[in-house]
Amino acid sequence: MTASPGSSPASRTSTGACHPGGFVLPHGPRDDRHFPTATGKARFTVNPMTVMRVPEGRLLLQTIRSHDHYNTTLYGLDDRYRGIHGGRRVVFVHPDDLAALQLADADRVDLVGEYPDGAERVAPDLRVVSYPTARGCCAAYFPETNVPVPLDSTADLSNTPTSKSVVVRLVRRGAADRPAA
Repeated sequence: MTASPGSSPASRTSTGACHPGGFVLPHGPRDDRHFPTATGKARFTVNPMTVMRVPEGRLLLQTIRSHDHYNTTLYGLDDRYRGIHGGRRVVFVHPDDLAALQLADADRVDLVGEYPDGAERVAPDLRVVSYPTARGCCAAYFPETNVPVPLDSTADLSNTPTSKSVVVRLVRRGAADRPAA
């Protein structure tokens, strides 16, 4: 099933689909500046940030959604946001990182996750897409690239998977051997 342009699963199944401009969910802070706190004001917190050190020749993977991806359901293989058509097995990499890794747009690679447990977790056969991601980072669609995310690698408080901070290496398909971790 492919979603029609401008629609979402909620707008196709809700009585709110008839609302001009589409389906709108209530949002107190946005709609009337109401904050459900003791003071009625917004409350901001500051948390320490851990800066990940990524070894040379490696990238920091962030998993992303495509245009036709809602929650965990895929409605199509195109991503009009990023110009991808007919498939989702791609990895977006900054052109300067491609040059440093001696890779090129349209090369085929395996995306290999690196984690201290030493297990090799591989998302095989992705097409490299030259894209202006942040230097030192790459991006790929989930669930296709959930494999490199270790099951026991979760955020301290929320227990959510660390899908935005996985160190990976890109191995050209057909390479005789994989570089050691």
